[in-house]
Amino acid sequence: MTRRPAYLHTITALLCLTAACSRGQAPAGEQQKPASAPAPAAPATMPPGPKLFVTNEAGGDLTVIDIGTAKAVATIPLGKRPRGIRASPDGATVYVALSGSPIGGPGVDESKLPPPDKSADGIGVVSVKDLKLVRTIRGGSDPEQVALSPDGKTLWVTNEDVGEATALDSSDGHVLGSFKAGAEPEGVNLRPDGKVVYVTSEGDNTVTVIDAVKMKVLKTLDVGARPRSTAFLPDGSRAYVPSENGSSMTVIDAQRHRVLKTIPLPGQVVRPMGTAVSPDGKFLFATTGRGKKVIILDTKTNQQVGEVEVGERPWGIAVSPDGATLFTANGTSNDVSFVDVASRTGVMPGAESNVGCAMSRGRKLGVSAFATFSASTR
Repeated sequence: MTRRPAYLHTITALLCLTAACSRGQAPAGEQQKPASAPAPAAPATMPPGPKLFVTNEAGGDLTVIDIGTAKAVATIPLGKRPRGIRASPDGATVYVALSGSPIGGPGVDESKLPPPDKSADGIGVVSVKDLKLVRTIRGGSDPEQVALSPDGKTLWVTNEDVGEATALDSSDGHVLGSFKAGAEPEGVNLRPDGKVVYVTSEGDNTVTVIDAVKMKVLKTLDVGARPRSTAFLPDGSRAYVPSENGSSMTVIDAQRHRVLKTIPLPGQVVRPMGTAVSPDGKFLFATTGRGKKVIILDTKTNQQVGEVEVGERPWGIAVSPDGATLFTANGTSNDVSFVDVASRTGVMPGAESNVGCAMSRGRKLGVSAFATFSASTR
């Protein structure tokens, strides 16, 4: 198994936006910007409006960013290596994948790493109202990412070191099913109707298709090299899977589960990782890692129609419920970018627009991210 360095992992958004990311060491040859001062504990009176929740993989906590001011307003201790994150449908709870496996990656001698701390593996359950970790449920070995059924009753977790995906009852954590999902499974997502789960395997370059109702594997699809995530159209007709090492996007018929085409992505440094679809289904957005950009594809023509420069090594991505704003988690620049979708420029709330995006600087944020939205009154 290849242990990667820690980066921004997941952006999940509540109407109070919930975004999660993770971070830590930069890959060999990449220089991180120094992090700013630690985020404060939760204030007595939290500013109203949407919030972004960002997992800090190396720091073991969750940073809460106020969207209106683009400032970190709270930090929530979680446990070891918080990575993937999702919000419950009612916006009351955030689930975070926690792992006791040591952080490795390029330039790290893995023979000198400590053994995994399996007692630290689990799914952290965070109360959005109270801004605190309320419990941790078992999530299988080395949880990487997490997804949630539309009714909020079932958690789906990728277990990276054992090559599995696990379905859990979100109320008490008991295992509903466990499935082989290829080497180093990472991305996990449900079709909007909640009936099918797609799990990407970085090591085998596949997508495992799981029937979420009958709890059985339907088939395995070959996709591009190092698939990181999956984004479904709102009507569930198609899925898009990025190939980080293939600089391409695989389009899948999400009803018949067959590959329709592979879209080559132009540019010299295009390593697609995180993906998100606009609420109306017209556009697919993808972060490009070392390419420092978000690319935009028209889902009707499957052609690239735009790009926006953001921070250093963007991974995680989220779209606001109205489709007006993108958020990216930028690993090696330790920040989050705000992007105005209509003008395709970076914006700072309450300030002039500027290409390159406004950043909400907090504690060391990570690089990879995945997204989900829900409502919250916080």
